[in-house]
Amino acid sequence: MSLLRHTIKYAKRITNKQFPKQTANVAQSMVHHRCSSAVSADHPSQFPGAKASFVLKPKLTLHTDYEPLPIYRVMDNEGYIADESQDPQLSKDVLQKMFNDMVLLNTMDKILYESQRQGRISFYMTNFGEEAVAIGSAAALEMRDLIYAQYREAGVLVWRGFTVEQFIDQCYGNCDDLGRGKQMPVHYGSKELNFVTLSSPLATQMPQAVGSSYAMKLQPNNDACVVCYFGEGAASEGDAHAAFNFAATLECPIILFCRNNGFAISTPSHEQYNGDGIAARGHGYGMASIRVDGTDIFATYNAMKLVREYVLRENKPVVFEAMTYRVGHHSTSDDSSAYRSTEEIEIWNSVEHPISKLKSYMVRKGWFNESEEKEFIKDVRKKVLKQIGLSEKKLKPNWKEMFDGVYDKMPVHLAEQMNELEQHISKHKEHYPVKKFKL
Repeated sequence: MSLLRHTIKYAKRITNKQFPKQTANVAQSMVHHRCSSAVSADHPSQFPGAKASFVLKPKLTLHTDYEPLPIYRVMDNEGYIADESQDPQLSKDVLQKMFNDMVLLNTMDKILYESQRQGRISFYMTNFGEEAVAIGSAAALEMRDLIYAQYREAGVLVWRGFTVEQFIDQCYGNCDDLGRGKQMPVHYGSKELNFVTLSSPLATQMPQAVGSSYAMKLQPNNDACVVCYFGEGAASEGDAHAAFNFAATLECPIILFCRNNGFAISTPSHEQYNGDGIAARGHGYGMASIRVDGTDIFATYNAMKLVREYVLRENKPVVFEAMTYRVGHHSTSDDSSAYRSTEEIEIWNSVEHPISKLKSYMVRKGWFNESEEKEFIKDVRKKVLKQIGLSEKKLKPNWKEMFDGVYDKMPVHLAEQMNELEQHISKHKEHYPVKKFKL
């Protein structure tokens, strides 16, 4: 108050000498106004870091003060649609492709999982219970949209036309594998289908995806977006937060698609985070968000259509959270009975299963034929089993290829290593299965 008193005193002295009395009154009134406005709750802040109103009493804002983000759904667990305006009215052919692709993925998963158990491949991950997440979202995209996936998005590739042969060749790492045997099984990739090759470490693809979407934004008349799939476990990684902030501040046309299946690798979601899932994090970073029922292929499809239109129109990102349930084990290295009950799994594998919901809907439309489904499953099984027999007999890629594909021109140190290995194998070839590798 000392400074205020001196200011008023100085104002009186100046105005008494140089200005009329009424002007002095105006000057005093301005000083008093500044004093009162400094504690006014109605006066907006001017801080560059946040624009908000002042309050006169401190209050902690808890995460429980906010309502959880709603979960958008179209079909209930019996395939009934509550609001007919939300029925996407897809044609019979599109619905049949959706259903067949989910069944194909489910059938192929069962056989390849057993293939690993028989020691024929080293590793496998299934998509049980999450078929609608990948296929429903993929159906709403365009082929030119770029996909960065994690490792449970095989359905996106099925929808885009990746063949059974390509899936199995990759799992067996043979000479026809597009990845040339350099990746673990289920680490697919296809330049032709705009699907970036998967990486094992969680969330590494997320900043990369945002960078790609920023590059798209800079292109004139851009008409494509990036979709980055990740699980709720990956959302706990530092790369996820870097990607969120990168996307928000640069306003990139990217859909950050979280497949929240409840368990990550083996940890229930309530032990992973204490907030409102993953979509709510979008608000903190300044992004739009949406949450859907990932067991409902129509909800996933409708929301993806809406979100894609938004990111292209506004050149801004969206956090998309699909709530689902991982029916299978995390991988062939996991035993999920250690952290959940078989009764719980059975509910999600029957009553809430995405294939069952779509089947019920198609039955009521008169678009489902039981005998055709059985025949389709039978044909898929034959095709997968036959392809396994063919793929495991194919030669492995030439071992020298392990040194290729990282640099445009092989550096000296790698060339030296390759020559050393070649000499070693030549000298001790009786100890190596050289006949299984392509020359």
